[in-house]
Amino acid sequence: MTTDSGYADVNGVHMYYETYGEGTPLVLLHGGMLSIDLNFAGLIPTLARKHRVIGVEMQGHGRTADTGRAITPAALAADVVGLLDHLGIDRAHVLGHSMGGAVTMELAVSHPDRVRSVVPISVSVRPDGMHPDLADPSKFATSPIMPTQQDFQDFAAEYKRLSPHPDHFDEFLAMLSASNADLKGWTDEQLAAITAPVLLVLGDRDFTTNEHAALMQQLIPGSQLAILPNTTHMQVTRRADLLLPMLDDFLG
Repeated sequence: MTTDSGYADVNGVHMYYETYGEGTPLVLLHGGMLSIDLNFAGLIPTLARKHRVIGVEMQGHGRTADTGRAITPAALAADVVGLLDHLGIDRAHVLGHSMGGAVTMELAVSHPDRVRSVVPISVSVRPDGMHPDLADPSKFATSPIMPTQQDFQDFAAEYKRLSPHPDHFDEFLAMLSASNADLKGWTDEQLAAITAPVLLVLGDRDFTTNEHAALMQQLIPGSQLAILPNTTHMQVTRRADLLLPMLDDFLG
């Protein structure tokens, strides 16, 4: 159902995007090791009824080649701004999951004039918001919050299917894991200065703790918070039954 697809050359990145539908622009930003399809296939058909949905594959993901540049929320947010410029879009709603959620937060903090509203999914704003199991390798095999073996197989299969450098999966996964460990987050002052409407979403068994979700809601003025029941990090954007009615209400 893709309306259009192409590449935008921004900041040295040959970045792939797809568009669907018509209406108010809505940018979708996937999580680490994911693609447009893996993250959002269950949401796009409904969202495209009311919005011009723009799915992006960020540096090193999907059809977009890695450039060796450090993958940070600031760098990826600058790429999204470049894509909006390329498409002639002044301001857009932005929804992002995990790594894409961090980019969504960065857009709200550093590029407020480019966002209509933001939906950061499965994010934290400081390292201590992450679930303790993520820092304990002995818990990886048994923790209920971790991606499944099937998830990792899906990551690898999608990478090999789409990537311009399909043999680099293991190296890219290791590099991405290291860069995620360096996520600094944002200060209370930066969060307090966010002016865009914000809907925070996470699962009750997410990488981010429920306590941290409540803190984020306190720190971001006027923000809304949805915690999806019986939902892990990898499942949040698959809960179309819960997510789509909330997004319809929030995005308008």
